[in-house]
Amino acid sequence: MKLIDLSVRDFVYEVDSASPAPGGGSVSSVAASLGSGLLRMIGHLTIPKKKFNKLDEDVQKAFINTHERLKTLENKLLDLVDRDTDAFNDIMHAFKMPKETDAEKKKRAKAIEQATLKAIEVPEGIAEAAFEALKHCDFIRQYGNKNALSDVGVGALMLYAGLEGACLNIKINLSGLSDKDLVKAYEDKVTVMLADAKTIKDHVLENIHESLS
Repeated sequence: MKLIDLSVRDFVYEVDSASPAPGGGSVSSVAASLGSGLLRMIGHLTIPKKKFNKLDEDVQKAFINTHERLKTLENKLLDLVDRDTDAFNDIMHAFKMPKETDAEKKKRAKAIEQATLKAIEVPEGIAEAAFEALKHCDFIRQYGNKNALSDVGVGALMLYAGLEGACLNIKINLSGLSDKDLVKAYEDKVTVMLADAKTIKDHVLENIHESLS
């Protein structure tokens, strides 16, 4: 059974086990998908309302397009929940390959590096999807149902948590790559993404706290 088909309780218990997977990567993807889901919820509570119909037509169109895009990102993040665990299991499988002969060692090393690259690309996808969804938070804050302002804040927090968690999973696997230029490129990408995401998250939350004070 896929992780995303488990009940919330069973997923938590699956994480709370002696198995290293599902771990931080899958949890990060769940967190980000919940963040996207919260933004979608706000859309559901906004679009049918009379106040929404009074907004500029371009704003209405942009809001609806954003709502639809968030569904795509939510589905992508849900797919990555299981893919992250699969990627980790592939690394474990590669490490268990025989290494008695030089040929076996070479084959094993290549398999480990390929699996490691996959284990980086999956959280990279989580981080990118979470980052894109996070960038929609302020727009949702401005034009979404004001009774759900706190939900925008929680959505931003979950998306940022998922993004940073995914970045940590990228960084921990970089030591398994032999291509130093590629390692540097990933490090730079993570640094920029985290800084930009933190700025967005802080801006959204500051405005929400101010509105709720």
